[in-house]
Amino acid sequence: MNPDATPALYAARPEWADVEPVQQYEKANPLAPILYSEEYKDATDYLRGIVKAGEQSQRVLALTEHVIRLNPAHYSAWQLRYETLVALQAPLDVELKLMDELADKFLKTYQVWHHRRLLLLLRGGGGGDTNAPPPVDAAEAELMFVEGILRQDEKNYHTWAHRQWVLAFVNDDILWGGELDFVDTMLNRDLRNNSAWHHRFFVVFASGVREGEADRERVVRGELVYVKQHLSLAPNNASAWNYLRGVLEAGLLPLGTVKTFVEPYTVPLPSMARDLVDLENPPPGPGAELPCTAAVEFLADVYEEEGGESTEKAVTLWRSLANEHDTIRKKYWEYRIREAVAK
Repeated sequence: MNPDATPALYAARPEWADVEPVQQYEKANPLAPILYSEEYKDATDYLRGIVKAGEQSQRVLALTEHVIRLNPAHYSAWQLRYETLVALQAPLDVELKLMDELADKFLKTYQVWHHRRLLLLLRGGGGGDTNAPPPVDAAEAELMFVEGILRQDEKNYHTWAHRQWVLAFVNDDILWGGELDFVDTMLNRDLRNNSAWHHRFFVVFASGVREGEADRERVVRGELVYVKQHLSLAPNNASAWNYLRGVLEAGLLPLGTVKTFVEPYTVPLPSMARDLVDLENPPPGPGAELPCTAAVEFLADVYEEEGGESTEKAVTLWRSLANEHDTIRKKYWEYRIREAVAK
């Protein structure tokens, strides 16, 4: 169908005269009726009529596409479309081409990505409704498609979730092999992209252990170096600080493991650069805006974790956050102080 054309109402089409439309049920006097367009009311009335009749045909595919273009979150239209595709054994390449367009146009709509996943499952099952993974070449093409969509919206949750599903479901070393390079590309474009940091954690720590990754201590050390380098470039990057916490938790390491690294980020930037640089603990780069609120919070958590006399140091830092560095969360820091003192 032509998405730009304004189609005639189904009620005026002779080829739809055999379908009895079913209007949406509403009470006699709805408090806040939704002002649907006449085109949408007409299309959904006939959609309900088709569901009631149990029809599965080419015109059902045309009708569901029409409704989806009007409302891409219409779950019932997507479900009817999928069931009709299966019943007709429709060519999946044609449907995927349509989904390329719709995913590009409605990329923030969950139903688009869910339908795309179902199509990949059908392809994996050779057209049958199975849970067989799609071939690796199809999965590679899907990852390339997702990368293209992410160029438009680099933080779109549904797109990232779909990428992770493809990787985990197919679970082939060929796919995993280039994923960290992909993350690097995304972070080079925006090193504050929380979605990219989350995806890196998924690849490294939350998706199993692949060949060459059995030495988890080495993996953790490598990730600590990686995130420290990025924090050196942009200290006020909450995503990277969260990743640092995640790496330590994944490695079963205390927060104090990186205390030496964190401390320089909690004080004003020195006027003179250091002559010697600790490669294990890169300092804040030139022009860094310090003290870094996230670093102050991190160091306070280190002191709280240590306990004993260090708790008072944590309280001092929380007080500085409440009164100077992070006043918008003043009540929260005061709560942390009360909780620590009460222990």
